[in-house]
Amino acid sequence: MVLATTTVAMLAACTGKRPAVGPGSADTSPGTGGPAAANVIPGSPADMQRLYRSMGLIAGTGSIPFVSSVSFLRSPTPDSTLTLIALSLPSRVLGFTRQGERYAASYVARLEVRQGTVVVKRIEATEQVLVPTFRETARTDESIIWQQFLELAPGRYSVVLSIKDESSIRNATEEVQLEVPRLSPDMLGSPLPVYEAIPRATADSLPRILARPRSTVVFGQDSVLPLYLDAVGSAAPSRVHVRIMGDGDVRLFDTDIELPARGDGHSTTYGVPVAKMGIGINTLLVSVPGRADTARARVLVSLGDDLPIASFDEMFAYLRYFTTPDRLRTLRDATPTQRPDAWALFLKATDPIPGTAEHEGLRDYFGRIRVSNVRFRDDGPVGWQSDRGTAFVALGDPDNIVDTGMTDPNARVRQQIWEYREIRVQIVFVDQTGFGRWRLSPQGRAELDNAIRRRMASRQ
Repeated sequence: MVLATTTVAMLAACTGKRPAVGPGSADTSPGTGGPAAANVIPGSPADMQRLYRSMGLIAGTGSIPFVSSVSFLRSPTPDSTLTLIALSLPSRVLGFTRQGERYAASYVARLEVRQGTVVVKRIEATEQVLVPTFRETARTDESIIWQQFLELAPGRYSVVLSIKDESSIRNATEEVQLEVPRLSPDMLGSPLPVYEAIPRATADSLPRILARPRSTVVFGQDSVLPLYLDAVGSAAPSRVHVRIMGDGDVRLFDTDIELPARGDGHSTTYGVPVAKMGIGINTLLVSVPGRADTARARVLVSLGDDLPIASFDEMFAYLRYFTTPDRLRTLRDATPTQRPDAWALFLKATDPIPGTAEHEGLRDYFGRIRVSNVRFRDDGPVGWQSDRGTAFVALGDPDNIVDTGMTDPNARVRQQIWEYREIRVQIVFVDQTGFGRWRLSPQGRAELDNAIRRRMASRQ
């Protein structure tokens, strides 16, 4: 068997030890976090790390934040298991230089698998990434994917993953414990979230897979999640049952899938409908009728690449400036089984252009949150929760900004006055420190709250 390494530039960490990772593993239950999570700021890198780790993924927030998944497929012999380690990182963390009409960057990926003090596998690969435009160099999604197939005997291992940017000192390392299962001839491999896959026909060949290490789809952008189901060998099942469990262990979706014959296997790719999944972390359970074992994968339905929402309840923190409290209360009061229908009604009621597939209102709203986190990052711990960030997210760009520091450099207190002509309001921010920390006065806070209520009422 040829074991392949793949690195892909998609166009169209801290060191430490943790419990075992892999399909079905998790540090916490979805949507929970324990004592440390109480101090995590929503939307921060630490929150992203917490969220990915709660899904059983490997995640680091060092100078090169990366996310990695581990999946298991059958190999030709029962004394080994085909293990796929897939890693993704955003292109913005690498140092790109111009090469003719393109931009290039290089990084080194290191993978070491140990059992006790014995090094079982050690791989080091220097990879080059080429992109056609400067814009591609600043992407924050999983724009670069590196993956490696290994054959490992069932058992417990220590795995060390390292990434280093060749043009700088930026690097990240993560060490985890990995439990490799024994897959019998009649068992399914791990359900694999992918971007694309060509199924294999025999257990001694490799599927042609482009993995999706973050196991994430974006609401309003993705309609289906390709899920690779691998079953090879003479005892491979020809039919499986797929179930989606949402927040609070609510059953959201059930369906039976026929696995077409391919050589001596029945592998296929199934498009899981995103509309059948809930916002936050979902668990996909894949079972063979009449058998007790169940393969599983956790999938995140996100509202944006940098907006980590682990549960339905967490979503309300982000939507508080999007619509009226009464409309949000209707969503909040829905029982777990009522939530899919309540969410569908919410989307229909708040979509400014119902005739299009995209919800432009949510797209623009979460776009403002992302912009705020950059534009107002010096105003507070998280830009969109600062005073100016709140105004921008709820009301949009002002029609005019008057900065008294530009008109009167000798003024003791600098002010910014944001004018919104449509709702006839001026919001005054004050920088009393002189370091650009803009704050609202109590009267200004009351005026902003009133303006937000008026803006929300106008959208009813």
